[in-house]
Order: sequence, then C-alpha cells, then structure tokens
Amino acid sequence: MEVLELRTYRDLQYVRGMETLMRSLDARLRAADGSLSAKNFQELKDRMTELLPLSSVLEQYKADTRTIVRLREEVRNLSGSLAAIQEEMGAYGYEDLQQRVMALEARLHACAQKLGCGKLTGVSNPITVRAMGSRFGSWMTDTMAPSADSRVWYMDGYYKGRRVLEFRTLGDFIKGQNFIQHLLPQPWAGTGHVVYNGSLFYNKYQSNVVVKYHFRSRSVLVQRSLPGAGYNNTFPYSWGGFSDMDFMVDESGLWAVYTTNQNAGNIVVSRLDPHTLEVMRSWDTGYPKRSAGEAFMICGVLYVTNSHLAGAKVYFAYFTNTSSYEYTDVPFHNQYSHISMLDYNPRERALYTWNNGHQVLYNVTLFHVISTSGDP
Repeated sequence: MEVLELRTYRDLQYVRGMETLMRSLDARLRAADGSLSAKNFQELKDRMTELLPLSSVLEQYKADTRTIVRLREEVRNLSGSLAAIQEEMGAYGYEDLQQRVMALEARLHACAQKLGCGKLTGVSNPITVRAMGSRFGSWMTDTMAPSADSRVWYMDGYYKGRRVLEFRTLGDFIKGQNFIQHLLPQPWAGTGHVVYNGSLFYNKYQSNVVVKYHFRSRSVLVQRSLPGAGYNNTFPYSWGGFSDMDFMVDESGLWAVYTTNQNAGNIVVSRLDPHTLEVMRSWDTGYPKRSAGEAFMICGVLYVTNSHLAGAKVYFAYFTNTSSYEYTDVPFHNQYSHISMLDYNPRERALYTWNNGHQVLYNVTLFHVISTSGDP
C-alpha cells in the first residue's frame, strides 16, 4: 500500500501537468472549427506526442487496481482463517495456536512477495523530474524508509566527490530548496551508490572498498574490501566513469555488481550482508561487463541493458534463484541519450536514472503469476 501511495502521488503530479496541455489542445481544436492549416496541424501533432507518456501512467493505474483486488481477496481469506482459529481456541493449546499464527504470518508474507515481485515486461516512457548538475551523477531515495519519509539524496559527478545533498522531500528536490549537506570522509568512485536503511553504500575512490556511511551519525559504520573486485576503470560499464562497482537494493536486500580477473571480465552479482558488508553468496552471470550499458536488480533478477546511449534496451536477465539466464527485448526511451546511473527502487517500483544531467524516473511493469493451489 505504501508503494501504491508513493507512485500515485508522483503520477498525480504528472497528470495535473498534463491537464493544462489537454485544455490547450481542446481550445485549439474548438478554434479550428473544422479547418486546420498545415502549421496548426503540426503543432497539434507535437502536442499530442507530449501526451503519449500519459497512457503508460493510466495503464499502471489499471495494474495497481488489479493488485489491490488480489490483496483484498487474500486478506478476506486470512480473515476467515483467523475467525476459524478464534472459534477453535478452546480446543488448542498455546503451542498449537502459536504454530497456526506463524503459518498465517508466513502465508501473508508469501502473498506480499507474490504481489510485489514479478518478471519485468515493460518500462514506461520517461518522467523528467529535474535537470541539474553535470553529465554524470546519481540520485536516490531510501528503499527502506516509511512512506512519510520522502528524502532525496543527490551526488553530482563520478569520481573524487565527497559532497552529498539531502533534500527533505521530492518537491524540495525539484525546487532546489530545504537541503542539508553531508561531506563524506572518503571520496567516491562511479555512480553506483545506494541508500539503504539510513546509510549510503558506495565505492571508495581508487580501491575496491565498500563504504557504509550513516547519515544520522555522519560517520562510517563499516568498510570492507570486495574480494577480487576490479576498480579504477578496470571493468566499468560501457560508458566508463569508474563504474566498476555498482550497489543495488531490491525486495530481498543489498547487492553488489562488479567483475574480477578470475571471472574474465564477466559480471558477478553478490548478496551482501548490510551490517558487515561480507559476501553471502555470488553468481557469475557470464555477461561481459564492458558490453553492458547499466544494470539493476528486481526480485533477485539482474537486468542488463545493452547500451547507455539512444536505442538501448533491457537485453539480458540473470535469475539468481535458478542460476540461469535469458536474453530479453524490453525497450525503454533514452530521452537524453546518455545514461550514467540506473537503479530500481522496490518501494516505489520505479527506475531512477541520471541521463545527461537530467534526473529521470521510469515506472516498470512486472508480470505476476499468482498461484493459489497448494498454498498453505
């Protein structure tokens, strides 16, 4: 519900902006009174092109409605189970009741995972939030924060930077107001940073060290070398920019994407313990990192684009749960022709990108397979 609330708020701002454009189109059509010059027709055609992203926003609303219907049915089923337990309380001991409650909690958690996860089937048209900074950089929100916390973090540049701006809300970020500055004790490399549960995870410049910086205490909680990981433009994405190490968060936790000499330059994806930064498990995807434009994680699946330039598409998917891969063909509109940061936010189910000095959002469409047979 928090995800739906955040996405609805964001899309509502977009729809309101389109309202003015639609009124303008309506006035032009009424004024034409059945006849249009070639110039007026071309102007109307250009205006209609600006409205195209609205269709994807409305399609997402339809998908969200279906999600809510499924969630309502599952809650109704759980309510029935709880009522049955209440009637039988006299016939069961404490341990039996505890086991039943744990089973219900697991069922609800499984339902939430099913509704929240799925296979990527589409990426919406871009929504430009702001144009700020240089050609390269990163911006993000905290994937673990409650819905009331809409802070935005902004990091301009791809190497030797130390200044992180923290904006109070997305609206403040758009207006460039109400922000504080964090000065990192150690400079960063690349643009693959991520904010997770109140801390910034980033690659220390000229090293393969992962740094966990806590915003509230303004201190480094832990730092650790990522074994064998290339750095300093040894194995970057196709655009370079010291993008050897890329940190990501999805529904299941914290990930690192990088490569090593041992893996012959192929992308390695590793689950990291967010407290100690130790590698919990690693997978060799077999995909050459220098051929990848960018990458992001959704539901334990690594998605890789084939370019950072115009005409890019999501070309490759690696499934960590089965250690298998497939080639995909999911296009997305690279509006400003140079993506230097691409990250998925599971809380909002959106892709955050830095595109040639523009901060851009994309909604994603996930295909859900909901199975009710055999559920506990």
